[in-house]
Amino acid sequence: MANRIMKMSFLSLFLASACVFTACAEVGDARVPSVSTGERSEPATTEIANPKIRKLLASAEEQLEVTTGYTQDYFSIAYPNGDVPAETGACTDVVVRAFRRAGVDLQKEVHEDMRTNFREYPQKWGLTRPDTNIDHRRVPNLQAYFRRKGKSLPITTSPAAFKPGDVVSWDLDERGTTHIGLVSNRRDPTGKRYLIIHNIGGGARLEDRLFEWTITGHFRYF
Repeated sequence: MANRIMKMSFLSLFLASACVFTACAEVGDARVPSVSTGERSEPATTEIANPKIRKLLASAEEQLEVTTGYTQDYFSIAYPNGDVPAETGACTDVVVRAFRRAGVDLQKEVHEDMRTNFREYPQKWGLTRPDTNIDHRRVPNLQAYFRRKGKSLPITTSPAAFKPGDVVSWDLDERGTTHIGLVSNRRDPTGKRYLIIHNIGGGARLEDRLFEWTITGHFRYF
């Protein structure tokens, strides 16, 4: 009993603290298994006319085989097109890597917008100027960027509103623990909604998580 109480207290303490960079939380759930390589069938692509979305989704799926770890650590990286080690990263890195395949470097885009509109972005980290190493790896900054560029869509609980290539952000615990992922073009077993490609602690995964948490943002870039 004592061990159980200690484990529950540790989990509560962990969830109460937002990610180091407010990127996403390392919160797994054994009840929602990821879809393994062997279980994934070839998805239909006829509905995806936009070649950029096809490239974005191809990159996201490749990450499922490469990014097997998770980290919120701060890295000094190149600019532009800088990246943390491919085998690891946070939830934001899934999105950033996928967008690069589609021709959009969110590291560069977010930085350039923040340089001239710094006060339009969340003032959460005590910074007085942009930082190319981490700004694009923070969920609130990506949310602000997408909204500023007119890419935001209404938040809804209708599965039909979410299309392959969309970006979705969540509040994991109603206390500001943020998370972000991509809508894939693979459906859940019922065929009613698309699965999500994201990294919430165990590497990039393909999972049925769209309505698992409170949605705080729905964005369609392409």
